[in-house]
Amino acid sequence: MTAQAWIREHRWAQVREQQAAAAKARAEAAAAQPAFEVPAAPVAPAVLPAPLPFAVVPAPEPELADVDDQELVLEDLIREQVRDWRVRAMKDHQVVFDHIDRYGELSARRLFSNQVVDQAQHLSGLEHLDLGYTTWGQA
Repeated sequence: MTAQAWIREHRWAQVREQQAAAAKARAEAAAAQPAFEVPAAPVAPAVLPAPLPFAVVPAPEPELADVDDQELVLEDLIREQVRDWRVRAMKDHQVVFDHIDRYGELSARRLFSNQVVDQAQHLSGLEHLDLGYTTWGQA
């Protein structure tokens, strides 16, 4: 038992020495790093321009504006164009319905994904959520 205790103490002493050496090496490495220079004078805050009095509406992208007039070939679309189509479809479900009318549901499911097409079709069947229709005039 005594020999095992001495071995255990010897191992712990080695571990403490290694930890002390590692701490010393970290301290030396931190001291060797250059200190950041502190500016002598405080820096003036940045002045932001005043907001425009009207909202600036960006011009439609030529890729998306021209696509409505020409035939759409899914295999010719690049990744950014597919992403733009999907974003447009998520914002306006009429884009999905227009694509289905022109190219078919299979093409719409390939371009927009099954989930977006199913969601658009589901939400089109919810006429009770039409906020433009009021029943107060009929009562």
